[in-house]
Amino acid sequence: MASSTPPPLTTTKPYQNHHLPHHHNHQTHPHNHRQSVHHHQWTSLKKPPPRHAAKPPPGPTTTTTTTTSTSTNPNFPSLSSLPPSTKSDLSADFSGRRSTRFVSKLHFGRPKTAFGSRHTSSAEEALHLAIRHRSDDNNSSHIDSLLLNFQHKLSGTDDYTFLLRELGNRGEYSMAMRCFEFAVRRERRRNEQGKLASTMISVLGRLGKVDLARKVFDTAVVEGYGNTVYAYSALISAYAKSGCCDEAIKVFETMKSCNLKPNLVTYNALIDACGKGGAGFDLASEIFDEMLGNGVQPDRITFNSLLAVCSGAGLWETARNLFSEMVYRGIEQDIYTYNTLLDAACSGGQMDVAFEIMSEMPTKHILPNEVTYSIMIRGCAKAGRLDKALSLFNEMKFAGINLDRVSYNTLLAIYASLGRFEEALSVGNEMESMGIKKDVVTYNALLDGYGKQGKYDKVKELFSEMKAERLSPNLLTYSTLISVYSKGGLYKEAMEVYNEFKQKGLKADVVFYSKLIDALCKKGLVESSALLLDEMTEKGIQPNVVTYNSIINAFGQSATGECPDGIIESLVQSSPSVFFQEENDEDDSIIKIFEELAAESSCHSKQDNRIGQEISCILGVFQKMHNLRIKPNVVTFSAILNACSRCNSFEEASMLLEELRLFDNQVYGVAHGLLMGQRENVWMQALSLFDEVKQMDSSTASAFYNALTDMLWHFGQRQGAQLVVLEGKQRHVWENTWSDSCLDLHLMSSGAARAMVHAWLLNIRSVVFEGQELPKLLSILTGWGKHSKVVGDGTLKRAIETLLVGMGAPFRVAQCNIGRFTSTGALVTAWLRELETLKVLILHDDRKHTGIGTLELRPPFQTIPL
Repeated sequence: MASSTPPPLTTTKPYQNHHLPHHHNHQTHPHNHRQSVHHHQWTSLKKPPPRHAAKPPPGPTTTTTTTTSTSTNPNFPSLSSLPPSTKSDLSADFSGRRSTRFVSKLHFGRPKTAFGSRHTSSAEEALHLAIRHRSDDNNSSHIDSLLLNFQHKLSGTDDYTFLLRELGNRGEYSMAMRCFEFAVRRERRRNEQGKLASTMISVLGRLGKVDLARKVFDTAVVEGYGNTVYAYSALISAYAKSGCCDEAIKVFETMKSCNLKPNLVTYNALIDACGKGGAGFDLASEIFDEMLGNGVQPDRITFNSLLAVCSGAGLWETARNLFSEMVYRGIEQDIYTYNTLLDAACSGGQMDVAFEIMSEMPTKHILPNEVTYSIMIRGCAKAGRLDKALSLFNEMKFAGINLDRVSYNTLLAIYASLGRFEEALSVGNEMESMGIKKDVVTYNALLDGYGKQGKYDKVKELFSEMKAERLSPNLLTYSTLISVYSKGGLYKEAMEVYNEFKQKGLKADVVFYSKLIDALCKKGLVESSALLLDEMTEKGIQPNVVTYNSIINAFGQSATGECPDGIIESLVQSSPSVFFQEENDEDDSIIKIFEELAAESSCHSKQDNRIGQEISCILGVFQKMHNLRIKPNVVTFSAILNACSRCNSFEEASMLLEELRLFDNQVYGVAHGLLMGQRENVWMQALSLFDEVKQMDSSTASAFYNALTDMLWHFGQRQGAQLVVLEGKQRHVWENTWSDSCLDLHLMSSGAARAMVHAWLLNIRSVVFEGQELPKLLSILTGWGKHSKVVGDGTLKRAIETLLVGMGAPFRVAQCNIGRFTSTGALVTAWLRELETLKVLILHDDRKHTGIGTLELRPPFQTIPL
C-alpha cells in the first residue's frame, strides 16, 4: 500500500497572494556544489529523505531564474510577453499534439547554452529575409541564393548557428538543413564544423526529426568532425526528445567505447531520455550514480530531469525526496522544478500536498504560470474535484494569466464530463475568439462528454463536423467512439468506426484496447474482455494495471441480456494463427465480437454457469498479472473486493480473497478478518490501512471504502460495514456526508450507503432522546442516477428506497427531486420514539469469531487458464 504522507513543503503565504516583487534575472548563478559526493537516499519509495534534507529551509537560498513578463499584470508571465521565437514554440506545443505534462517540462526563459550566441546584425537581417521571402509551397531553395548574397557579411560559425537555431524555432527545418550544408562546405576548421553539426542535430532533435539528426551525425563522423562529446550529446538529446530511450543508451555506450568522456550535458540528456522514453526511475538512478562516480556534479537540469521521470511514473515519494536533496545541495529551483514537482504530486493523487507546494511558490519568487494552473486543474479533474478545478480557472483569469490551448481544452472537457454542454460549447467559442482553433483534443473531449450522456446523435454530428474541418481523427478519437458506442449497445456503429480505424492504417495501442475492454466490461462481457486481453498481449502490446482492473471489476455484473450465445465458444475454437491475423476482417476477433453483439442474440446460458466461467477468467487474469509482474494498486484491491461482493457463494469469494492475499497481505488480512468477524484482532491493522488509504485522492479512497463495505454487507457483516463507513466519515473520505438535517449518499455504494443510513438515523435518535427538536425538513440524497437507463432510477436510489420501506421509515421521494427522500422532523421524531424502531436500526454481524484463524471455507487455490 501507499506510504504515509510526507511532511508538507515550507509554506508561509497562500499562493493567491500575487503581490510579491518579480525578480528578472537572466543569468544562471553558479551552483554551490559540495566537494564530496552526497549519498542520496531518494531512490527507494519506502525510504525517508536524508535526515538533513527532511525539511527544506524556510526561504530561498539562491536567486531564482524567472521569466520576464511585460503583461498588464506585471506579476505574471503571459504569452504576449515572451520573445517571438519562444511564443512560436509555445503555441506549437499547445497545439494539441503535446500534453500539459510535456509542456511543463520545457525550460522557457532559460539562457541558451548552444554554441554561437555572439551573432551579428547581418545574421538577423538574413533571418528576416529568409522568413519573409519563403515560398508559399514551402520550397526552401531560396535560402541558397540568400546565403550567397550574405556570405561575406556573416561572421563565421556564430552567425550560422544563430540562423540554425532560429529557423528551427520556426519549424523551418528544410531551410535550416540547407543553411547547415552551406555553412559546413564553407567552413574548413574541423572544430567549427563540429559546432555546426552539434547545433543542427540539436535543432532536428527538438523538432522530432530524429532520423534526419542521425544522418547528420553519421555524416559528421565519417567526414571527421562529428567524433566529439558535443555531437554525441546532441544526438542523445535528440533521441531523448523523441522518447527513444534504447537508442539514446546505445549512442551513450558507443560514445564511451570511443574513449569520449561524458559531460554534464550528456548525462542530463540521458536522464531526460529515461523520462520521455518511459524507461523507469531505476535506470535513471543508475545513470545518476555513474555520473557522480565520474565526478560530474549535478545541476538544476539534472534534478529537473529526475523529477520528470518521477512525474511520468507517479512516484511522488521519490520526487519529494529529490526536491529535498536539491535544496540540500544548494541548487536553485525554477518554475520548471515546481511545475514538475506539482505534476508528480498530482499524478500520485496528492492534491492537498500539491496545493501546499503551489502556495510555496510565491515565497520563492516563482509565480505560477499557465502550465502550473493547467497541471493543477488536470489534477483536480482527475481526482474528481471538478468544482475546485473550475475555481482554479476563475483564479487564473483573475490573476491575468491567459488561458492557453491546453487550459481551454481541459475546461471544456470538465464541462462536457459534467453534462454542462452549453458551457462547454461556450468555452469552445471563446477559445476560437481568442484565435485558438478547436483541435482534435477539443473534439475528443466533446465526443466523450456527449457519449457519456447517451447523446449519440450529437456524437455522430460532431464526428462529421470534425472531419469536415479537415481534422484527422487520431487513435484516441477512434477508441473513444468505439467505447461510447459499445457502452451504449450500438455495436453496429462501433463496428463501422473500427473498420474506418483499420482503413486509416492506425495501429491499436494499450489505450485503444483498454477502452474497448472497459466498454465490454461495462456490459458484463468478462469472457470477451479476457480474450481481447490475450490478443493485445500476443500483439506485443503490454497491458497496464488499468486494463486488468476493468476486467476484475466487471466480474459478476449483469450482461443485460446482451451476452451473445456461443460467442465465446466460436472465438475459443479459432486457432491462434487465425485469431491474431489482421489481414482478413473475417479473422479479426474484434469484428467477430461486434458482429455477434450486433446480431442481438440472447444469452441462454444460466447465470450460475456464467459466474463459473467468469471466475475461471478472473483467476487466469490474476495469473497473467503475476507472470507479467504487473503491480496492482489500490484500485485493483477495490476491484477484487467488488468482485467478492458479487459472488453467489462464500466459496467463490474465498478464491478471489486468496488472490488478494498474494497481492497484498495487509489488505487481505483486514478484509478477511472483518469478513470472518475477527474485528477485535484486526481493527488496529485496519486503522493503519485506512491511514494509508486516506493519503490517496478522494475518489480512490472512497472507492476502496465502498468496495470493502459492499463486500461486508453482502456477506451479512452489517455491523462491521457500519464501523468502516463511520471511519470513512471521520476521515472525510466522502465530502459533506451528513448534517442534522441532511444525509448525502451520492458518492457511496449501496452497501456503504445503507450502513450510513442506519448510523445517521441512530445519531438523530440520540438527538431526539436528548430532548432536542429536529429540523422541520430532513433529506436523504441519493443522486439522480445519471448513469442509469432511467434518470432518477439508479441502483443506489432503489437500494435506499427498499431499506427505508423495510424499516418503516417515514421518508418519501420528493416531487421536485426524484433522487431525494424527504420527511418532516415531526414524523421522524414520532417514528424514532416507537419501541420497535431501535431494533431495526441496530445492525448485527452474521458471524463473530474472537480467535485468530483462517478462512475455513477457502478451497485450495488453483489457476484455470483462459
